[in-house]
Amino acid sequence: MKQSNEQLIKGLPRRLLLMLLDCGLIVLCYYLAILLRFDDTGAVIGTVGEQVLREGNRQQVIQAMAPMLFYILPIYMVVFWFGGLYEIMWEYAGMRDLARLLCLSGLSTGLILLVDMFFRPRAISGAVLIIGAVFNTAAVAGVRFLWRFARAFRATLNERNTKGRTRRDDAPLLIVGAGNAGAWAVNLCKTKNTSFGNPVVIVDDDLTKKNLRVQGVPVRGTISDIPELVRKYHIVEIVIAITTLKGERLREVINLCNSTHCRVRMLNDPQAVDESGKPVAAGLRELNTADFLSRDEIQLNNAQISEYLHDKIVLVTGGGGSIGSELCRQIMRYSPRQLLIFDIYENCAYELEVELHNKYGADANIVTLIGSIRDKERLDEVFETYHPSVVFHAAAHKHVPLMEVSPAEAVKNNVFGTKNLLTSAAEHDVERFVQLSTDKAVNPTNVMGCTKRICEMLIQTYAANTAMKCMAVRFGNVLGSHGSVIPLFEEQIKHGGPVTITHPDIVRYFMTITEAAQLVLQAGGLAKSGSIYVLDMGEPVRIMDLATRLIRFYGYEPGADIPIEITGLRPGEKLYEELMLDSEQDKMGSTAHNKIFVAPPMDIDLARFYTDLQHLQICAEHNSEAVVEGLQRIVGSYHPNRKVNKDHTVSAARGNTAIMDKSVIAAAAAKAAAGEG
Repeated sequence: MKQSNEQLIKGLPRRLLLMLLDCGLIVLCYYLAILLRFDDTGAVIGTVGEQVLREGNRQQVIQAMAPMLFYILPIYMVVFWFGGLYEIMWEYAGMRDLARLLCLSGLSTGLILLVDMFFRPRAISGAVLIIGAVFNTAAVAGVRFLWRFARAFRATLNERNTKGRTRRDDAPLLIVGAGNAGAWAVNLCKTKNTSFGNPVVIVDDDLTKKNLRVQGVPVRGTISDIPELVRKYHIVEIVIAITTLKGERLREVINLCNSTHCRVRMLNDPQAVDESGKPVAAGLRELNTADFLSRDEIQLNNAQISEYLHDKIVLVTGGGGSIGSELCRQIMRYSPRQLLIFDIYENCAYELEVELHNKYGADANIVTLIGSIRDKERLDEVFETYHPSVVFHAAAHKHVPLMEVSPAEAVKNNVFGTKNLLTSAAEHDVERFVQLSTDKAVNPTNVMGCTKRICEMLIQTYAANTAMKCMAVRFGNVLGSHGSVIPLFEEQIKHGGPVTITHPDIVRYFMTITEAAQLVLQAGGLAKSGSIYVLDMGEPVRIMDLATRLIRFYGYEPGADIPIEITGLRPGEKLYEELMLDSEQDKMGSTAHNKIFVAPPMDIDLARFYTDLQHLQICAEHNSEAVVEGLQRIVGSYHPNRKVNKDHTVSAARGNTAIMDKSVIAAAAAKAAAGEG
């Protein structure tokens, strides 16, 4: 909020100058209207007091008009201000902005006529007011577009006078989209002294725009015509300039553009600003993995989220991690009284604190606390000092192969760290506790997933036996998070390959970090204690398909430029993940949000559960391999995919496909390249 106010204050001088300019133009235009309207015929048109006005007496009309300016000018300024006229970036204005000006001028004229009709005798004819309004509209628009053309002309002169232009300046460029964003992209390339390229052709699926021109650039076809137009116009770069393009359609467009082997970039939001509140310097950005795995935008119930976050003290454990940090960013949008970032690793937590202070101001109530959830005394100290009312628990050991090697550490942190946090939160009157879970908790084959399943069980036991509202949110892989497959593939591609895949048929659910954090906040607002909420992850993605698409995303051909190698399943890994148990599928309930479902509660024998937990804790403290046995005792659906070798290393117990016939690998790669499966 403070940043928004600062931006408004910074833009105030510009708006005031425009208002003064418009006032001068309005006065001038009404003067011209009087000159045009009145001649020397001497016809009587009205009275002021006992003085008779005639059309031929221009001086008298001007004298009668002068007092009217005391309400004419304020009416215009109020209507223009609240109508958003002074918020328009006229450098990129189009027909919609001009239509807004026409509507606002018409509204102002109507209000002036009403005031003149009901509150004062008619001193001059209404024709003067109408003619003046027409002149006003033309003058206000004309001055702004004249300034725009002057800037464009100056930029053109600067471009001609600049020596040593790079080849990129003249690179033929195709723009996808002939709407406002497309016009902005053309203007950006033509008026800025940068290396964005030279737009030569535009495509748009709106057939009514075909053969029209946007600032001189012709619209020559639809999106499906991109490959043909790339060859015809020798295009070297494509800019996607449809800011509303999302989901499956965006993926289709990106895949089509990538198939041409041109450089592909996206247009930034023309209204975007950086952390300091200044407009983003470059209007084009490189594609990222979230673009070609894009899904339709999530619609949030912000009122529901704000109800439990606004003016509350919120604690995020693991706040410096991938999901935890995004949760903190999203939480700050709802103006909490205080945000507590709790993490054992200080570097990421500190960087996040700096980022949030830069965005929300130095006086934003953000506190970074270093500590471990395995330390109950430290947790008690935090709760006693700050008294948070909402807790998001994102701290966990989550790397599957590493936890297979160190199962006792996974249990100490994920299981008993969570138990510490739940106990301390319940003892200090926390209102709401949200546990982040994973699809790996469903029929787990690895230690990490099994520990998360036990956390879900803990959530339900504390929900049933304390006043605290406890819930878990279960979702799949998150794009770009630490240790996820996307950064690994990107690093391998940048080094020339090979891209390694554990199995040609392995599939995973994916979600962007922002999407996951938003749905976690939404699920936290549903407030049904003891629930396990399951996020709609969309359709699962074959990792082979993901690898081939990512290779093409970087401009290479899978198998030819970048090889793909099958390495075999890792310890604890399975071919496919599930978001719900078989027993949950038929009983899965819906919620108020169409992307969040709720699993039925588990039947837990509390006495046996806590007895097994005590046994598991003893095994973990002694770092014994019996930890895995202890996990199986608690989670009956846990079927470990791990084998301890004689040299104390751990390997996959089954499903190892490291040695595969080359023809099988080639067939799998070809299948993925063809977009099958």
